[in-house]
Amino acid sequence: MATLQKIRNRAGIAIAIFIGMALAAFILGDLFKSSSSIMRGKQMELAQIAGQSVTYPEFQAKVDELSEIYKMNSGKTTLDQKITEQIREQSWQSMVRNLTMKEIYENLGIGVSSTELFDLVQGKNPHAIIQNIFRDPNTGTINRSALINFLKYQQANNGGKEHNYWLFVENQITEERSFTKYNTLLAKGVYVTSEEAKSDLTGRNHKANIQVAAKLFSTVADETVKATDSELKSYYDNHQDKFKQENNRSIEYVSFPVVASKADEDKLIKWSNDIKAEFSTVEDPAAFVNINSDVPFDASFFKRGELSPEIGNFAFSGKVGDIYGPYKDNKSWKLAKIQRFEEMPDSVEARHILIKVNSAPDLAKATLTIDSIKNLIVVRGQKFEDIARSKSQDNGSAVTGGSLGWVRRGAMVKPFDEAIFFGKLNDLQVVKTQFGIHLVQVTGRGKTLPNVQLAIIDRVIEPSSQTYQATYTLASKFASSNQDQKKFNDAVVAQGLNKKSANVRENDKEIPGLENSRLLIRAAYKSKTGSIISGSEGTPIFELGNQFVIAILTGEQEKGIASLSSVKARVELEVRKEKKAQQLIEKMAGKSDLNQLVSSVGATLSDARDISFETYSIPGVGFEPAIAGAANALEGNQISKPVAGANGVYVVKVNSVNLGTDQDLASNKQKLSASGSYRANMYAFEALRENAKIVDKRAKFY
Repeated sequence: MATLQKIRNRAGIAIAIFIGMALAAFILGDLFKSSSSIMRGKQMELAQIAGQSVTYPEFQAKVDELSEIYKMNSGKTTLDQKITEQIREQSWQSMVRNLTMKEIYENLGIGVSSTELFDLVQGKNPHAIIQNIFRDPNTGTINRSALINFLKYQQANNGGKEHNYWLFVENQITEERSFTKYNTLLAKGVYVTSEEAKSDLTGRNHKANIQVAAKLFSTVADETVKATDSELKSYYDNHQDKFKQENNRSIEYVSFPVVASKADEDKLIKWSNDIKAEFSTVEDPAAFVNINSDVPFDASFFKRGELSPEIGNFAFSGKVGDIYGPYKDNKSWKLAKIQRFEEMPDSVEARHILIKVNSAPDLAKATLTIDSIKNLIVVRGQKFEDIARSKSQDNGSAVTGGSLGWVRRGAMVKPFDEAIFFGKLNDLQVVKTQFGIHLVQVTGRGKTLPNVQLAIIDRVIEPSSQTYQATYTLASKFASSNQDQKKFNDAVVAQGLNKKSANVRENDKEIPGLENSRLLIRAAYKSKTGSIISGSEGTPIFELGNQFVIAILTGEQEKGIASLSSVKARVELEVRKEKKAQQLIEKMAGKSDLNQLVSSVGATLSDARDISFETYSIPGVGFEPAIAGAANALEGNQISKPVAGANGVYVVKVNSVNLGTDQDLASNKQKLSASGSYRANMYAFEALRENAKIVDKRAKFY
């Protein structure tokens, strides 16, 4: 485990993220493959990818495996919900890519031989994953001896954590290398001709100063443009891609927040008054605070200006043992007791020598090293600054003999801060922090001022169980009386409630503003439109954070092409736009003078400068790529035909053209080739992913 610990400390969380993005998780064994046929049946199917069925146990095994790798790299024993969800998503993307690409690799003969894998691990130019894990933090280069030692260790411990970890690493290297080969193969198929590069360069160099006569669609009344049912159907049939949709559910909900009542607050005030006498007599106020306060004891010292005027006046006019309160501070009631007074400087001048600690064995070694350094200074009279320059592992201060300059209070981590502000001038102190072991010396102290330490009992105002139950009763009454959409909406109005709405996809993790709302999202996909949403236990009341939520399903949208009836308004808008464009084109055609065009059809006229083929937003007009296209096709003093755009019809006159001076054809050819390769890789995988006909059923299980 010592070897694995070294890797963990070097790699940290970064390698967990790197490996997670690199593709997949390794397989420890056939843990779930021997499960019953029921477990492998359709009821446990989590996905279908490229014709292959993936069961929940198979997928969860990969999630568990990647979770274990993350724990080993981060040193954590448990993972929070956010990290768990990220690991699930990484596992999913990994599985999709692997199953999508498997047949492609086989058909193309793409793979990684054992010789190549050896070279990627131990060759002259190891893979980035290897470099990242075994990089020496002092030199920035790979520590080959550490790599060899680890390889020997994991081989000798077949079946241990180190061995399983290494199988995982090798798998990541193999998959990443295979995918890189595939992308390289695609990139080699992308070629940009000299004529293409020249045409692109000419288009980007072509910058025109133009005038635009615009007639917007909004100037044509809708009632003058009729769209027949056959026209709507024709447009819908010819533009199916515009009406693709994903699974979606529309919900409306009300919440009943559990908020502390006046009775709850009065009870807290009474408790504070009752405990005040005991607080005044305890021998260890810090321990008393830790037992009775919602906020642990804070040993910090404060100047008068760092406290509120109310507490500052009390603290600096009283004596040790005096108590103030109870007093209200934001959402808490507090008691403050004067603990200590100290004369302290605002800043000190200090220097240190640091020996870093990355593991438990390092701690013992660093402590001995610091003790020997201290002995060299105290007994043998060697200079602090000389030893700091040669021994300190704080690269920032070592070059200045360990000097940190003048340090303000609170600028350092707490153990270090306490040592330099409470330590005596010129004393040598050994201090342990998360960075390692320090030998610290205070070389100067600023002007001292009175500081106070307070013991504060801080009790947050929280709702009682009675308040919780009363709020639940209100929510329960609302839910039981309003089971359909009409009653729900009528009750919202009658009770003056704040109704909110949300659109949720099947795999969404939460609804903004509602904590832990995944359960509500899953329940929405099992409900019927117009009915109240109930959870897995049949209750319509969802406890989400500090509120009870009752929701109703108002709409369902299934994956696929939306029906004509559901998108009729959008289709009608587009058909009318096309017919308006045709009308305007006919009115604006044949005009050779823009001023005449403006006066005859009521168009607007605007100027724009330096318009190139890459200009999308036209000053005075807005987002209209069609105008840039027209301007790019014209020479000086030419007028375009009417051009239909996104918001109207336009006639463009080019007043002048600047052809620019960029003639670096070779550079532009290289740029276009790189851009084309990137797009080829991206679009090719998206096409393969679409062809895999993925059926995602994760929402059934998570």
